[in-house]
Amino acid sequence: MTTLVRGGHRAQHRVVLLGGGYVTLHAYAGLMRHVGGAVRAGDIQVVVISADDAHSFHGFTGEVLAGLLPYDRTRTPLVDAMPHAHVVLGRATAIDAERRVVRYVLADDESGPDHTSTAERVLDFDSLVVGTGGREPATAVPGLGEHGFTLRAPGDIAVLTERVREAAAHRGLRRHTVVVAGGGMAGVEMAAAVADLGGARLRVELVHSRDAILPELRDEQPRLARRAEQELRRLGVRVRLGVRLASVTENHAYLSDGTSLPASTVIATIGQRPVNVPGLDTHRDPRGRLVTRPDLSVVDGVWAAGDAACVVHPTTGAPVPANALWAIKGGEHVGRNLARTLRGRSTRPFAYRGLGQAASFGVGRSISELYGIPFTGWVAWVLRLTFFLRFMPSRRKAAQVVTDFARHAAHGRTARTSAEPAVADLAAARTA
Repeated sequence: MTTLVRGGHRAQHRVVLLGGGYVTLHAYAGLMRHVGGAVRAGDIQVVVISADDAHSFHGFTGEVLAGLLPYDRTRTPLVDAMPHAHVVLGRATAIDAERRVVRYVLADDESGPDHTSTAERVLDFDSLVVGTGGREPATAVPGLGEHGFTLRAPGDIAVLTERVREAAAHRGLRRHTVVVAGGGMAGVEMAAAVADLGGARLRVELVHSRDAILPELRDEQPRLARRAEQELRRLGVRVRLGVRLASVTENHAYLSDGTSLPASTVIATIGQRPVNVPGLDTHRDPRGRLVTRPDLSVVDGVWAAGDAACVVHPTTGAPVPANALWAIKGGEHVGRNLARTLRGRSTRPFAYRGLGQAASFGVGRSISELYGIPFTGWVAWVLRLTFFLRFMPSRRKAAQVVTDFARHAAHGRTARTSAEPAVADLAAARTA
């Protein structure tokens, strides 16, 4: 049994947070707001187990791909974001809620292509928060895992950014083709970002299995969906509807209608599956998500939110969307409820009802919906930027983002960053 102590003082209560994403950061923030004194005194110990040593802010992924922001702007080391937590770089392998222990392996102990390790460790907990997030189901499409690019795993954005910039810089006679699979918010933004960066040097194909893109927006905000279609046409993105990505090879993307596209890069935005940690199997829905109670607990002592959880909307009764905002709000609520239990108070049900959604197609070109009110153009872009800056874990990097955009607004395309992701980040990504 692993024992983590600080200055010889054994904490009265240990909180273990799984994952380094939005749920973990905001659960930690909620704890610090309400019981921060006890955490700083060592009476409450916070341990984070994460496969990535930094938090990736995915809201600006499109801007990174388009060359508007450096990759580093989206990365905040976990030790900086959670200075009073003990950060363990590793991967949880099993949860035993009855014994209140979590098994894990350190990143340095994992080896081989399947990341196996015999050096499994055990850590006891009093409270556990599962915020392991989700990953694109790359194995669902033959060849996608080997030849395609995803967005959610540690290092994914660094590798994809390098690939897209190399393709955009190519000076050959033949244009490179980039295929984006999935026509939801993420897919539309990625297609727009790649087209915005590459201009005439890149051909972008957006493939979507339904009869229209942005199904999560179209029913309630059809005008915004139409505006998104106009922006994609402006950028030269070709949209293929009613077909899905069937398989991927090194140089081609094959579609379900038999079409073969010569593609140098295939980007998967085909939804996500939860990153499951074995255990609590009787508390999972058919998609493998942990089913939460109204207060976001799963069983006594275990909490979950974000893409790894099935959280029910307080008014509609349907599962809430799998996106950053709901993970942030879920994490905040878990942190508050954890603090309440530590102070001997009863928990409260999750009452957040949603705020809106947004997508960007370049500086000053966005669509957004706030409490059902639609916005486009500069107003939508500023609303989106303001919201994202509010939730960035580093105030310093948020200020740098403002400076980057101000420089771009003043100088246009010449202000785009040409710096590649750090070599160390890329090396780590390829072995992650």
